[in-house]
Amino acid sequence: MKPTSKIIIGCMSWGKWGKQFSTQEATDMIQFCVENGNTTFDHADLYGDYTTEAEFGKAFKESKIERDLVEFISKCGIQNPGETRNNKVKHYNYSKEYIIWSAEQSLKNLKTDYLDTFLLHRPSPLMIPDDIAEAVLELQESGKIINFGVSNFTPFQVDLIADKIPVSVNQIEFSLTQNSAMTNGSLDQMLQNEIQPMSWSPLGSVFRAETNQTKKIKEVLKTLSEKYNSTEDALLLAWLFKHPAKVSTVIGTTNKQRILNANKALKIDLELQDWFLLLEASNGKEVD
Repeated sequence: MKPTSKIIIGCMSWGKWGKQFSTQEATDMIQFCVENGNTTFDHADLYGDYTTEAEFGKAFKESKIERDLVEFISKCGIQNPGETRNNKVKHYNYSKEYIIWSAEQSLKNLKTDYLDTFLLHRPSPLMIPDDIAEAVLELQESGKIINFGVSNFTPFQVDLIADKIPVSVNQIEFSLTQNSAMTNGSLDQMLQNEIQPMSWSPLGSVFRAETNQTKKIKEVLKTLSEKYNSTEDALLLAWLFKHPAKVSTVIGTTNKQRILNANKALKIDLELQDWFLLLEASNGKEVD
């Protein structure tokens, strides 16, 4: 698949659901990210109640950045009730017609001719693999999407789709505090089948919750931050990068300094025993 930046910029909080960037502010942020090597931007149709993609697209056009210098990810499938869609209940729609329509809407909103990666946002109990495969194949043959993948799918659900159409990405929750992907088969499957893992919420709950788990992690991070001359958030990302499945991380921050901190994680090579020190702190016990 076409390479993406190792640290992907998540755009969920750029608009209505967060910072409510003006066009100029979003343009400035896009330029800052690209200048610092963060060329991949992660979207979903529903962000900002289905408004954030269009706001980003307007800002990207203003940025004058060449399209082939960046990568766009988007997702489809979640149908929320709200002002922009006539939905009675939150549900998932993976009909062939809807998948194609949603991809084409994302193209219009982002003001681009193609998506580098197009994902099914969450699995649906009613999804029909043959219908999904037909839609994806049509989108790929017409050049509207390059890579196809899924998000939040279990290994069995990935197999269900991959039996009909190649799956190149699975975007999952994976962090030091939520590391079940290492034991439930998700990362093993991705490593075995050369599926790109993308981690959302890669910092986990370390800075969001005060628990026994996070206290123990912070104690180890304090020591390691001195050893590696690094910020604690960068060490958490470096922990993910150590995994052999070659995880990419989707960071949701809109703080420029935190983006720079995240980029420094790429230069940290955690020693083997330090990696396990952090895992032990998270799990509250030594490995079996």
